[in-house]
Amino acid sequence: MAQPTSSDVHVDAILTNISVAYIQEQAAYVATKIFPTVPVEKQSDKYFIYSKGDWFRDEAQLRAPATESAGSGYSLSTATYSADVYAFHKDVDDQVRANADAPLNPDRDATTFVTQRMLLRQEVQWAADFFTTGVWATDTTPTNLWSDYTASDPIGDVETGKATMLNSTGYLPNTLVMGYDVFRQLRNHPDIVDRVKYTSAENVTEDILARFFGVEKILVARSIKNSGAEGAANSFASIYGKNAALYYVAPSPGLLTPSAGYTFAWRGVSDGMGANIGITRFRMPELRADRIEAQMSWDNKVIASDLGYFFSACVA
Repeated sequence: MAQPTSSDVHVDAILTNISVAYIQEQAAYVATKIFPTVPVEKQSDKYFIYSKGDWFRDEAQLRAPATESAGSGYSLSTATYSADVYAFHKDVDDQVRANADAPLNPDRDATTFVTQRMLLRQEVQWAADFFTTGVWATDTTPTNLWSDYTASDPIGDVETGKATMLNSTGYLPNTLVMGYDVFRQLRNHPDIVDRVKYTSAENVTEDILARFFGVEKILVARSIKNSGAEGAANSFASIYGKNAALYYVAPSPGLLTPSAGYTFAWRGVSDGMGANIGITRFRMPELRADRIEAQMSWDNKVIASDLGYFFSACVA
């Protein structure tokens, strides 16, 4: 055998220009893109609600000379929000930091780690609050699932949802949210492909589907969650599942402005920014470590249940 060998003349070292971590892109998260965020100064407060029915009655009448005009009014009620506080930290030990090889950067990695944890918590909480049955005025499962390319009619089902919302609120939905499993079935559905091919040579994208369904935007949720405990087997699954939903959401929160929901974000724990994640670094002398901590506070709130139309388990 020729000596020295290749292993004799080289000691494997850590590459400094590559490392591997499964970090979900922020584009995969949709919780903050659906309903308007209302930054609030206090953790809890009230807001006014005008009665819907009082604004739709046809009560104007002919007025005879020297007589009073017809008149009426509207009732008011109040509702409350209460923003819960969520937090997560990772400690960076002095010895670990001092002994870390390039390209590791324990402080940077810890910041990214806790930020991801907060984004995931917000996504899971939003889906639990809004993307489920028993929340909106209408829950339905298509008679023929949209993955059944022979019998299903996703176009007709969505149009039914739009008409239902319009006839009960006066508003057409402007947002369609769906899990990725739903999107991948719709983008290949023959009814949709056959219509789109005459106007575009591109693959069916979110923007093309939005124009096709007549909504301002389609949001495809691609986020996943591992429900396996640390040390146990991983168990990955889509957070949004095989569901879809139509919503009318206000372009921005404001007075006399209806919306399917709002997210009330308390400025007090997010460095005054409301919807942002507050990241703090402070010394833990008893641990000889620095703590990287993320904190947020929000309350996902259904404002008008009749401005949501939920499709449950709409693909196989």
